[in-house]
Amino acid sequence: MDSKLTLSFNQDVVIKAKKYAADNNISLSRLIEHLLTQVTASDYKSLEDYPISDWVSMVAEGEVEYKKTVKAGRKASKDEFFSSKK
Repeated sequence: MDSKLTLSFNQDVVIKAKKYAADNNISLSRLIEHLLTQVTASDYKSLEDYPISDWVSMVAEGEVEYKKTVKAGRKASKDEFFSSKK
């Protein structure tokens, strides 16, 4: 049986969560339910005990450096391919 629950979130979080839910063809209610199910599935005594990937922790602490690689153009890729066949 479903129960109603009133929650308050930062507006930016709500906008992003709604987009995420829509992109994944799930209602926002079911998304939140899934996340709460995951958090409460084990006996975590605090959020610090909840397993979060190292990358998420680094992002939260500002340690991640994003590097963009420049993709070679189609002609450059083709030239590289044919030169490797010689």
